[in-house]
Amino acid sequence: MADESEAISKSPEPIVPAPVEEPVCIQQDTGKTLYLAKWLTRFWAWLIDVILVILFLNIVDGAFHDLHVNVYPIWDYGHWNIFTISFRTIIFFLYWAVFESYNGQSVGKMVLNIRVVNRNGTKIHYGAAVVESFGKAFLLPLDCLIGWFGMPGSKLRVFNRISNTIVIKTDYKEPEGVLYIKEKE
Repeated sequence: MADESEAISKSPEPIVPAPVEEPVCIQQDTGKTLYLAKWLTRFWAWLIDVILVILFLNIVDGAFHDLHVNVYPIWDYGHWNIFTISFRTIIFFLYWAVFESYNGQSVGKMVLNIRVVNRNGTKIHYGAAVVESFGKAFLLPLDCLIGWFGMPGSKLRVFNRISNTIVIKTDYKEPEGVLYIKEKE
């Protein structure tokens, strides 16, 4: 009986509600993480493209040499004229516009695993590639300087901002379900 009296004499403890915590904002991964390309990587891709286009133009110049049509190299300042500068600049513009609208990559970007995409990571269309390439071909120094100093930390040129594009790092992985076996050489 003593056990029963002890159980009856003990009153139940009052239930105290747990303190209410403020909701914590948790950043959820939406499945799309885009890594912006570094300026130095973008520069090297640009330089590869410039070298390739100049080599192409020199081959074309060699073909026209027998026809006595003089197309001087871009570094030959003594023979610069408005036609030479305009022709070469338009070739650069068309090169970037066509390649980047097709796959988001010029040859230099392919070599360095970077790509131009829309801000949400989707493939850019021809209009965006034309706007983005215009700044690169015709106004690059001004385009970069305004981007660096006017929009610091954004890794955007002005014409990237106008065309709503970004340059991201790409990662070429093996397709799902495919295994590559590399033999020793």
